[in-house]
Amino acid sequence: MNTFKSYSLTFNNFLIEHFGMNDQVSHIIILALSAFVIILIAYISRYIAKNFFLNTLRIFVKHSKTEIDDVLLNSKLPERIARLIPAIVINALTPIFFYNSSTLIALITTGVNIYIIIITLSIIDAILNSVVLFFQRSNISKRFAINGFVQAIKIIVNIFGFIYIISICFNKSPTLIFSSLGALTAILMLIFKDTILGFVAGLQIMFNNMIAKGDWIEMPKYGADGDVMEITLTTIKVQNWDKTITFIPAYAMISDSFKNWKGMSLSGGRRIKRSLDIDMQTVSFLSNEQIKRFKDFAILNTYMNERETEINTFNKENNIDEKELLNGRRMTNIGCFRAYCIAYLKNHPKIHKEMTFLIRQLAPTDHGLPLEIYVFTNDIVWANYEAIQADIFDHLLSVIHSFDLKVFQRPSGNDFQKLT
Repeated sequence: MNTFKSYSLTFNNFLIEHFGMNDQVSHIIILALSAFVIILIAYISRYIAKNFFLNTLRIFVKHSKTEIDDVLLNSKLPERIARLIPAIVINALTPIFFYNSSTLIALITTGVNIYIIIITLSIIDAILNSVVLFFQRSNISKRFAINGFVQAIKIIVNIFGFIYIISICFNKSPTLIFSSLGALTAILMLIFKDTILGFVAGLQIMFNNMIAKGDWIEMPKYGADGDVMEITLTTIKVQNWDKTITFIPAYAMISDSFKNWKGMSLSGGRRIKRSLDIDMQTVSFLSNEQIKRFKDFAILNTYMNERETEINTFNKENNIDEKELLNGRRMTNIGCFRAYCIAYLKNHPKIHKEMTFLIRQLAPTDHGLPLEIYVFTNDIVWANYEAIQADIFDHLLSVIHSFDLKVFQRPSGNDFQKLT
């Protein structure tokens, strides 16, 4: 500094003696030249950092086999760090070049320090973004979402940064500003109500493993029925099956009920639960002719023979008078159809054999006798599941008439026309 001071005084005397300038004008010229030199050195340092350091770093990252450096480079972290170099240069040179102007030093230092804080905040933001990107590449991201927590950290860091900027501008201690925030707690809680609720909800969602990115959730209250795309601090982003996007408040996942289909996906089976409404007027005992005909159905042959033997044995042992159909035990057409459904589905390659398998009658209604198919497919892909379900009921609706049964159907306009 002493060397520069002596050169500055020499140059000042030179301007006064040879150009006839007064002391004030020569002082302004020296300040302008000093500012130009500082800006030039800062620009050169920025140029070197950008064109040599960053380019060398990109080449290194390109030939590196690790993923961390790729993530850091994509988040523009090195570029943001490089922006600090000119500020550091200006901060270091300002007291040297403007040694005789404390006001100017204080003004420049304040501005540069604010700039350094802003760049530091952007560097922290890039680091946090890198953490998110690296986390998303890992398998654990399918179970936990850290976006909400990262956003919370960003908010806290930015609040601290803003307070430090205020402290620099007013030349006050940050501790004093932090202590004065106690009076603003109620206002801050009102402003950041959703953020606070979302943060708490995010903790519960993570620790209870309630939802994760990629889960299929259903929440009729918010019109949500689709895949979770993103979990943030305040909202859950869901892409519905019609490709619309629904945003659900994070705290709603705690306060309201929703359905998560993840259990179905993990189980490897998807449920079919659908009924065929049988016209009860078509339900009857089997005649000998029907028994003989049903034995010709390959899939029912074993069942018919075993069932016939069992019933005949029971009736003979109990001396049943078989002249009346009401006496003893008889086979029914709906019972045989139910046995056919069981045999058909047990032999179906797309039905899960290790999960619940029920073909059952439900309570009769004004729509007939419901015969419910309650089974699971071994393919959970939606399109494949719907195709399997459709094929099964195509087949059952087609063969039901072979058992002299009819499916209940409300009369249509054509039915009434036939009557007239």
